[in-house]
Amino acid sequence: MSQLLWGTPETLRTLLCDLVSWESRTLTLGERMFPYKVQDKLRELDYFKRNPSHLSLREADLGRNFVTAFYKHPDSKETVVLISHFDTVHTDEYGDLETLAFQPEELTKKLHDRKDELPEEARIDLESGKYLFGRGTMDMKMGLALHMAIIEKASIEQWPINLMLLTVPDEEVNSAGMRAAVKELVALRDKYDLSYKMFFNSEPSFSQKPGDNRHYIYSGTLGKIMPAALFYGKETHVGEPLKGITANYIASFLTQLMEWNTLFLESDLGEETPLPVSLQQKDLKLQYSTQTPYRAAALYNVFIMKRTAAEIMDLFEQVANEAAMKCNESYKELCLREQIEGVGEVKVLRYEKLLSYAEGKFGVSFVEQIKSDVKENMDLDEREKSVRIAEKLMIQCQELSPAIVLLFAPPYYPAVNTSDDPLILESVKLMKETASMLDEEVSQIHYFNGLCDLSYVKYSDESDGWTAFEKNTPVWGDTYSIPFADMQKLQAPVLNVGPFGKDAHQRTERLHIDSAFVHTPVMLEKLIKSMFKCLVE
Repeated sequence: MSQLLWGTPETLRTLLCDLVSWESRTLTLGERMFPYKVQDKLRELDYFKRNPSHLSLREADLGRNFVTAFYKHPDSKETVVLISHFDTVHTDEYGDLETLAFQPEELTKKLHDRKDELPEEARIDLESGKYLFGRGTMDMKMGLALHMAIIEKASIEQWPINLMLLTVPDEEVNSAGMRAAVKELVALRDKYDLSYKMFFNSEPSFSQKPGDNRHYIYSGTLGKIMPAALFYGKETHVGEPLKGITANYIASFLTQLMEWNTLFLESDLGEETPLPVSLQQKDLKLQYSTQTPYRAAALYNVFIMKRTAAEIMDLFEQVANEAAMKCNESYKELCLREQIEGVGEVKVLRYEKLLSYAEGKFGVSFVEQIKSDVKENMDLDEREKSVRIAEKLMIQCQELSPAIVLLFAPPYYPAVNTSDDPLILESVKLMKETASMLDEEVSQIHYFNGLCDLSYVKYSDESDGWTAFEKNTPVWGDTYSIPFADMQKLQAPVLNVGPFGKDAHQRTERLHIDSAFVHTPVMLEKLIKSMFKCLVE
């Protein structure tokens, strides 16, 4: 029997440090090169030397690829998909230590010289010697390392179950990697006649509040959707302010109502979604002038558990109509006070209505050219493109102003939860028992409180509520899409079991050493083996 390359805490730690050293910040060259390095690392395993076709790179977008590594037992159709992402957020916050952000051992040692600069909790953890610091140690290259180690062991010991390792780019921005991988998972299922038993992720366990050292596992993940608005007023010179109405004035009414609005609150299984907040609000003037800003935009973050895109748009329109009513009442009082006629009442319309109106006025080809010109601007991201397309259409249809145009901006993460699935119930019980044997306490959370690529499997929407997202997302089908139909084909329960860590996306990001290299590997092996007891017997 071959000797395990990553079978001890020491070798697993070395593997993690290798993965972290291959910096892979989202939308950088490092992210594009990372999958090739992972592929080379996995080629060291005897199984993939014998079965090179089971190790593949597939294109996501923008020169980025995802990796699939398939361990197949000849007598099994049951397959567990091991999902991870390899991109990380950027590292500016490390300051003069930025060059060490991807060198966990060196950074951890160096921080001892700077410990007085650290927050108290991080300093205590550093001095304990129980944590390894560095970008990606926690979120989430340790998860990838665990999956690589488990697929190595399975292939050597010939476990009677199939394992599909899938590691993707871009989770931190748009999840382009996972969205692209969905089609490949369906294709592999059909090619090898597989039965997906579980979609398994190893995102880290996040503390619920400062000082919380409990280890959590997750049987679902929160969804996120981003309703957005274009505010279109009437321009004027600042010396004649009453001849127009600023977009900022209109926007203020909607943002006041959207912030922390309990109308969007959802609860399930004793857990609640965070309240909505604005993620961005700005006018769209490209330069300073004494012309008043008559175009503005806002993005609002909404977390979801059960609601569909259609339900969110209905609620958003309800709030927008209330905002428009308040705005119009306030503006009417102003007009009476100043004895002016005003520029008219603010209307609310969905993007799909604006699009239909513009196509009726100018023709489809003219509208498509407007959209194409915006989409080809590589300086704009998907959110900016969405807003700018709506803006360009409104410029051509100013008779609809003043108006609030409602739309969706990417990304969209559907929620998923399988807490009541029999396999998940058994798995959660096993994980708690195994952790207890390791003198560790594990608690279950039903919805992962960070965004997760598990959102793109186990999709269920009998009402086709997702079509509201398609119709009201200006970049849909060109620079952004979601494979809803294929997602509905990936029907297996989801579970997230990862290592404990703290401060993801902060300069004090750190990984609990025993949790990562001792406890979690045992838990993962127990979990996978529990799924093939019936095959062994």
